[in-house]
Amino acid sequence: MNDVKPSLTHRQRQALYTQQLIIDAASELFLEQGYGVTTIDAISTKAGVAVSTVYAVFKNKRGILKAIREAWHQESGQREIFTRALNEADGAKRMQLAAHATRRQWETGGRMMAIYDSAAAVDAEAANERHEALSGRRKNLKPFISASLPLMRPELTLEKAHAVFLALTMVEIYRQLVGQFDWSPDEYEAWLTDTLIQQLLP
Repeated sequence: MNDVKPSLTHRQRQALYTQQLIIDAASELFLEQGYGVTTIDAISTKAGVAVSTVYAVFKNKRGILKAIREAWHQESGQREIFTRALNEADGAKRMQLAAHATRRQWETGGRMMAIYDSAAAVDAEAANERHEALSGRRKNLKPFISASLPLMRPELTLEKAHAVFLALTMVEIYRQLVGQFDWSPDEYEAWLTDTLIQQLLP
């Protein structure tokens, strides 16, 4: 049976291109002037598409916000990196891959998190989505920690190991080290690798 997916039609490619134009335009405006004051009219003008097109594709600004988040997940590749980490039997190498996944998550997601912060300040539903996104991260990481527990310090419980990992990989730490203290993403990743190994492994 042939599992090869058919290539996109011209209309489908055009639709994807239009969606990306809108996402890019909205992202820039959300960062430049804030989520609250950015209008659909302004987004359509910057994207060079009709207002009705923006509404037809995304319905509202929260729809665009969700699309920005999904694009971030795709760009970061963190899910695939964590999958690779689970296939690594050496604890230090597993933590190295986990640090790399975290670096990719925040390196590519810095703009997205700034947009969500701006949106959450003025939109209760956007604030709820931001909370759900961060809660989802905590939930999604627990299976990784559970599978890695046999490689960790024997005195660590699942709950404690999970808490330590989440604390060390918070976006606020990345923002402070890379954004405020001018570390490079490589330096952050090296620090996080060493710290995860020191705190979690025998």
